[in-house]
Amino acid sequence: MERQPPQWLEVGETSRRLAFLVQEGEGAPVVWLGGFRSDMRATKAEALAEWARDNGRAYLRFDYGGHGESDGDFGAFTLSDWLGDALAMIESRCRQPPILVGSSMGGWIALLAARRLFGTPLQPAGLVLIAPAVDFSEELMWAQMPDSIRRTILDEGVWLRPSDYSPEPTPITRALIEDGRRHLMFGGEIKAGCPVHILQGMRDPDVPWRQAIKLVEHLSGDPVVLTLIKDGDHRLSTPADIARLQAAVASVAATA
Repeated sequence: MERQPPQWLEVGETSRRLAFLVQEGEGAPVVWLGGFRSDMRATKAEALAEWARDNGRAYLRFDYGGHGESDGDFGAFTLSDWLGDALAMIESRCRQPPILVGSSMGGWIALLAARRLFGTPLQPAGLVLIAPAVDFSEELMWAQMPDSIRRTILDEGVWLRPSDYSPEPTPITRALIEDGRRHLMFGGEIKAGCPVHILQGMRDPDVPWRQAIKLVEHLSGDPVVLTLIKDGDHRLSTPADIARLQAAVASVAATA
């Protein structure tokens, strides 16, 4: 598809701008929630744009603060900011209950957004979660770090983590870790209030597949489908993975 220029939504007291792309269509709008340091033009987001176009489905995607084309420096933001961005985008652009599709960190944000929207006119109609990194700042970062890295974060406020997905290191800030603790979900029932479909690779080096099993156990009151891909990695961006994603979204959309 031709590269679509972004539209802009101003958020926060400083009126920073969030870049977003919207496709008009029918039915419950599909909202893409990207991952940590990802953006709205990444492979899976683009694949869903094609699916939405081919099926006449409304589709919304955006970049969190400090991501992609949106304003701000990545290291200045925390999960609270990104959750706030997601809620602002949903509340400003959706006119009916959305289907939230969250990848990695976006899976955590999707569940947090569903909790905030529960009982409102925009309570999600469904969730599709791809390698959902629930509680990642605590369980997949802090708990796995050696003492030397923890000390760097505490004393200097930031650690620059080498990235497998970018030539630039990723700043892991003390603010990110501490703010993440305000949003931890494991340890009690997680209520989505809608059908949930989880796609999880079993060769994912970033979000172990047992985290997905753990999430299913916590989603005890919601209908959940879990698809484990034996040779799947964290990206889940192969043609077969993309087909699974599109099928999962189509299945949820059919009942929304």
